[in-house]
Amino acid sequence: MESFEERNMTDAKIRTYARSAGETIAPTVIETDNVGLVDAMIEIHAVDRAIPGYFARPETGANWPIILVLSEAFGLHEHIMDVARRLAKEGYIAIAPDLMVRQGDPLSFDNVGKLVSDLLLHIPDAQVMSDLDATLDWAKAEGGDASRIGATGFCWGGRWIWLYAAHRPLNAAVAWYGVLDGHGSPIFPDEPDLFPAHPIDVAAKLQGPVLGLYGAEDNAIPVPTVHNMRAALERARDPSRIDVFDGAGHAFFADYRDSYVPLAATEGWRRMRDWFSQHMDVQR
Repeated sequence: MESFEERNMTDAKIRTYARSAGETIAPTVIETDNVGLVDAMIEIHAVDRAIPGYFARPETGANWPIILVLSEAFGLHEHIMDVARRLAKEGYIAIAPDLMVRQGDPLSFDNVGKLVSDLLLHIPDAQVMSDLDATLDWAKAEGGDASRIGATGFCWGGRWIWLYAAHRPLNAAVAWYGVLDGHGSPIFPDEPDLFPAHPIDVAAKLQGPVLGLYGAEDNAIPVPTVHNMRAALERARDPSRIDVFDGAGHAFFADYRDSYVPLAATEGWRRMRDWFSQHMDVQR
């Protein structure tokens, strides 16, 4: 299996994007430099083993607010690392752990269906929650501010964001088009040991405000489940909210894919920045 260091080499850069997401990289791809940043591949010491990760933070300063970055179904690849650098440019220490490494390498798949069935559906939610706790411990030890903790995630990671906000207190979280209700889903089997709850089940248990960003044309996230989640949040009198973008489908933020919708992606990023600023007291 290719090492993380090899995957990050400049002459192999094209391989760091997910093959199963498409045959080519869209011309809209955004590439954020690391000028003014400290960034590197890292090891995070989880309960049972070390897991790889990537972090970026400002080159100067200290006590940076922490943002966990949870990947889409395609794992820790160049797009997710770029998102971490974008957040670091905003003044955060951003850490993207590889939450899939025990089950396999998402970048080795060239078919989404096989990726889901052979890898993603074998990752226990409890394992992810524990790995995210370990990632936070790493961030705190590296100078992150333990009193200002946020998280954002995309697609598969977007689902985990809702669950993590119910797992532990967060100042703020942003979930991009993550599955909200896996009950009766053609994707999620009835496996309580792996998936004991879905976001709809924990709407009344959130320990921090979550902003959900969803597309009105998302074929992977049925619109009725978005309405049901909104209703559950209202019943719980929770400050979280879900915004839906017209004309946007699944993965509308993924600038390296044909699914990218620039207007929705730009506005979603602005709302995410404002959400973190509002709830994490970040000075701009």
